[in-house]
Amino acid sequence: MFVDTVIEDKALHKPVFLIGLSLTVLAIFFALNFTNTLFGEFLRPVIGDPTESGFFGRFAVSLVLTIIFVVNLFVISFFKLKVQVAIVWVELFLLFLAFAYSFDLKMSFIQSRIPLMISRGLFTTIYISAISIVIATVIAIIGAIAKLSNNGFAYAISSFYTSLFRGLPLLLQLFLIYKGLPQLGFMVDAVPAAITALSLCYGAYMTEIFRAGIQSIPRGQWEASRALGFKFNLILRKIILPQAIPIIIPPTGNQFIAMLKDSSLASVLGVWELMYLARTLGQRDFRHMEMLLTAAMIYWALTIVLEVIQARIEEKYKQKS
Repeated sequence: MFVDTVIEDKALHKPVFLIGLSLTVLAIFFALNFTNTLFGEFLRPVIGDPTESGFFGRFAVSLVLTIIFVVNLFVISFFKLKVQVAIVWVELFLLFLAFAYSFDLKMSFIQSRIPLMISRGLFTTIYISAISIVIATVIAIIGAIAKLSNNGFAYAISSFYTSLFRGLPLLLQLFLIYKGLPQLGFMVDAVPAAITALSLCYGAYMTEIFRAGIQSIPRGQWEASRALGFKFNLILRKIILPQAIPIIIPPTGNQFIAMLKDSSLASVLGVWELMYLARTLGQRDFRHMEMLLTAAMIYWALTIVLEVIQARIEEKYKQKS
């Protein structure tokens, strides 16, 4: 986290900023109109029936919410940075839970379906994503080297590949592979088709990431290594890539997280991954929100784990450098 070394008064401690912020938030809350929500019911002794309170009720609810919001920010601003982050995370998480519980969820229904969603859906999602990221990484390394080479044939193939697969929607690529290849005589099941589409699509994006990472290393190191008689493969493996990896890891980690979520598109092919089960398990009992919110929490928890792993890897390479 970047910390500013210049010490100055915090914006939330300046009266002019607080007044401007309060007026802006008040206008937003007034436009959204929370009168017919839980907040309106809470202020019923003051505004009367929320549905008939009119302008006064709308303004009163907006004013109370504005005061709560601004005072909350003002109080939090006195804590240290890490405490501020923790408090805001807890508050936002509680708001998310309140949003989820507003759908009148049936917890027993969720508990009876979670084992299948984890044992089958989550496993399939991780399985597809893990294999795809490995294949995409191999494709990206080959593609990046081809785009940096002086061989016109290799450069043309690599540039055409990245242009094509970055230019087509992933869902379209899924259908082209799953429905198109059988017409050419190549029978492809749903899972291999999903892995192929994800690998080719993200391999194209990661090709540019690897190319940019390799090009970030000063060209003089290439020239000096060649002058010493080192082979191209040795230079790349021992000199260039070790320096480029710390630059490549952050965007590559982001690509893996994005791939994990995009693997949900495999559900349109009938793959029993997390999103497919979330859509189908709730259909019979019309309990769609239970399953969708459960899938959302699983995806979120999984991405948090991946973010932690990515941060640890970045820290490790930062210490080495």
